[in-house]
Amino acid sequence: MLLIVPRTATLGALICLADMIEVFMLNMAYDVPLKVFTFHLLLLSCFLLAPDAPRLVRFLLLRRTTSLSTEEQLFRSVRANRIAVAAQIIFGLWLVGLYCHFSWVIWNTQGGGRPLPPLYGIWEVKQMSIDEQLRPPLLTDSARWRRAIFDYPDRMAFQRTDDTFASYGDSVNLPERTLTLTKSDDKSWTANFTFQQPAGDHLILDGRMDNHQVHMELQLTDRNSFLLVSRGFHWTQEAPLGRY
Repeated sequence: MLLIVPRTATLGALICLADMIEVFMLNMAYDVPLKVFTFHLLLLSCFLLAPDAPRLVRFLLLRRTTSLSTEEQLFRSVRANRIAVAAQIIFGLWLVGLYCHFSWVIWNTQGGGRPLPPLYGIWEVKQMSIDEQLRPPLLTDSARWRRAIFDYPDRMAFQRTDDTFASYGDSVNLPERTLTLTKSDDKSWTANFTFQQPAGDHLILDGRMDNHQVHMELQLTDRNSFLLVSRGFHWTQEAPLGRY
């Protein structure tokens, strides 16, 4: 919004520059994607600040007085400049509407407003057997699941004992108590389970997967057990929370 208005464009570019430096450094230090994109935004912020760079250096670094920047008219005629201002306002309103709509779509498809799957939650695999052979939770057993994660209506993931993930498309039929898994890279692959819920936090899965009979007993993880949820907010703390 600050970049749209000429008089506040310099302030907006300064905020963008500070913001993009932080984001770019986080992306580089923690190997987060979008490194090139954030670097481009950083360069664009510098480009917008280039006309005011001498004044900013004199005022912020050399602590000297400096003159105000002059707003050059785009066109010679008054009518053409008015049309340019109107076009800029329309473009700004279009941007606001576009990003409001984008945020609304994201909220309803991936955020807090999205529909939750029937088996929503993180389920700990307490017991698992394959072809009637009990599989203890060994770190070396890549076929043994550690958790089942249902977060979206059309997909789920199993977390292995080595903390790697296997993602699947899923379809839950509540009246028939069935769960069907699919793979995006193999259209012919399916795995079919029936499920029971003796209690709200207890789930039993039985079915066939990769030509093996699979039985799992799972326990729903209590949301309040997560530190982010249970810790609350603290203005001050006597000791750092981080674990070393």
